[in-house]
Amino acid sequence: MAPSLRSDSVRKAGAALLILPLVAFLLAVFFVPIGGMLGLSVRDTELASVMPLTADRIGTWDGRGLPDAPVFEAVARDLHAARQTRTAGVPARRLSYDRPEFRAVISNTARALSGAFPEGRDWTTDLPALDPAWGQPAIWTAIHRARGPASDFFLLAALDLRRDAAGEIARAPAESRLYVDVLLRTLSIAFTVTVIALLLALPCAYLLQTAGLTLSSLLMIVLLLPLWTSLLVRSAAWMVILQKNGLVNSALLKTGLIAEPLELVFNRTGVLIALTHILLPYAVLPVLAAMRNVPRNQTLAASSLGAGALRSFFSVYLPQIVPGISAGGLLVFILALGYYITPLLLGGAGDQLLPYYIAFNTTQTVNWGLAASLGAILLAATFLLYGVYVRLVGVDRIGLG
Repeated sequence: MAPSLRSDSVRKAGAALLILPLVAFLLAVFFVPIGGMLGLSVRDTELASVMPLTADRIGTWDGRGLPDAPVFEAVARDLHAARQTRTAGVPARRLSYDRPEFRAVISNTARALSGAFPEGRDWTTDLPALDPAWGQPAIWTAIHRARGPASDFFLLAALDLRRDAAGEIARAPAESRLYVDVLLRTLSIAFTVTVIALLLALPCAYLLQTAGLTLSSLLMIVLLLPLWTSLLVRSAAWMVILQKNGLVNSALLKTGLIAEPLELVFNRTGVLIALTHILLPYAVLPVLAAMRNVPRNQTLAASSLGAGALRSFFSVYLPQIVPGISAGGLLVFILALGYYITPLLLGGAGDQLLPYYIAFNTTQTVNWGLAASLGAILLAATFLLYGVYVRLVGVDRIGLG
């Protein structure tokens, strides 16, 4: 091998070794967790882990009427074994996601099958005698859907959809629809925060750009100070400031601008104020960086050619800071989608974002499949909107270079 080729290979190998820790870090903290979440959203193994005979035998059922006698017997044997191992709660919980009353059916049937397993019984009649639900197709259809190892049940539930008795996708009952509205609310709040933050970022960045060194340094410290404070502390501070006896209402009452305290907390207003304050630095810094790349002599040249201040701004200055505005807006929007603590503390019941319901299904109902599906839906919505944004703005204009 020629020396030049050998040295080139050595340089490439060295470069690969240098980026190897970064690749390993990204795999460990980003791609592997994301992949696990996506896998969990379609994995459906709870019922099969406790009722393996049932999951195996019901796979041959065509979904019409009631299954054959071997499937009835498999359910009886599995629930008898689950009663002995105290694991009947697992399939009961899984089927309750489909219909809440199925939890009691599984639990009561398992309780009735305690003791030695009775051989030679006709379970097609004995199971309905234990609970009439076993004589109806609904519970068998739910078991068939939950047999695993994978299903679209949780993904459909995250979109307020479900499969009907015929296996066709249909909308969930009106009283069960929740998550599409929550997703739209999350996108709406994130968009509103982004617009407000950008409107505030433009004058803030311009002031930082044009102020003297001392004043600019002081203002930069004020801007970055929230980033050095805990998110929980900042959210709690806004609760104190915005409450009826807080600083804002007290000041407005003393100046006579209002006759009674305003409702600024535990509603959408409080969420928007706090999120805008928290995310404002992420909008200001990219805009400021873009402004610093604009030569001052261009606006001076426009003025010398007769352009007024507004025309100079919109024709010369604004087009050159669009990359900073795009970067700041995209950053604020994506960050706003994932906030949990701030809406929880400052918002009302109708102001919670999708991360609240992800946490609720993870910690309260222990419905990991639905929580993962909600996360997958939020991730897909983020990528979709990012793609639309890039399509409209252009990838070359989302940056600071």
